[in-house]
Amino acid sequence: MGLDAAAKKSLLRKIPHGLFICGVAEGDQVNGFTASWVTQGSFEPPLVVVGVRSDSTSNGIIQRTGRFSLNVLSAEQKDLAAVFFKPQQGIGGRFEAAPFQLGELGLPILDDALGAVECELVGQVAHGDHTVFVGEVKSAVLHREGEALELSATGWSYGG
Repeated sequence: MGLDAAAKKSLLRKIPHGLFICGVAEGDQVNGFTASWVTQGSFEPPLVVVGVRSDSTSNGIIQRTGRFSLNVLSAEQKDLAAVFFKPQQGIGGRFEAAPFQLGELGLPILDDALGAVECELVGQVAHGDHTVFVGEVKSAVLHREGEALELSATGWSYGG
């Protein structure tokens, strides 16, 4: 019995996902993308796990610098998530629509997000079309409380 592709697609798309802006920086280059394959991995030490397309610019930057940020979007920020969804350079592009500051680790923290964490890479698995990065949370900034944006609320689908 082989894999039922339609069942696989339907079931994997039922896994709930939040939408985040993952930020990276290398030298003067700042980049970011919409990430939906994100989860907490550990309480102590505090770990987060994110899946990043293997052929993306940001994947290479995470590999070289060992750092990334995760910005938590509010439920009302679908339009901002859309800005970061398409591949392009961050400077002169996406971040013009999303004011940011550099955090303690030098990573982009969006001014209008609910908040963000900055992480140092502690592990990774490169297999398939995404790399799974495990980052230890080294700094956290909370701008405001609110409900987080979830993929299911956008009408979009990613995965399956």
